Amino acid sequence: MKETFKYIIQARKAFIELVDGLSLEQLNHIPDGFNNNIIWNFGHIVVATQGLCYLRTGVRPDYTIKYGPAYTKGTKPTYTVSQEEVEDLKALAIQTIEQIEKDYQAGIFKEITPFETSTYNEVMPTIEDVVITSAGHDNLHFGYALAQRRIILTP
Repeated sequence: MKETFKYIIQARKAFIELVDGLSLEQLNHIPDGFNNNIIWNFGHIVVATQGLCYLRTGVRPDYTIKYGPAYTKGTKPTYTVSQEEVEDLKALAIQTIEQIEKDYQAGIFKEITPFETSTYNEVMPTIEDVVITSAGHDNLHFGYALAQRRIILTP
């Protein structure tokens, strides 16, 4: 799992690079044909992984996810995200994965409640399944953000 966590962090750093290469206006712009924007896709991966690992597994049902209501599945942008929030999301993108890895190493995920995601329709009986699926989910949204950037930057 060490390599999987390393890969997730590397992928999130690539997403952060994408975010850093755009203005606040570009991050908040919803391109034609989309229901969301680049910063929503980024915020969504930050909150979704925490929700999957702590809440959906039943490991920490009282876990609070910062920005959860704004970026959870089924939401869409309802306000203009500030630079302060962008910076906070960038920090959380790395910090939360590092914390999940620490908790994994400490054994808090030894027993989870298996659950099925609506995105992949696959039951995940172990935290390893959850973390690997989260890596794929992150990259799905990174791909959306790359497509959105292409639209935004095309004259």
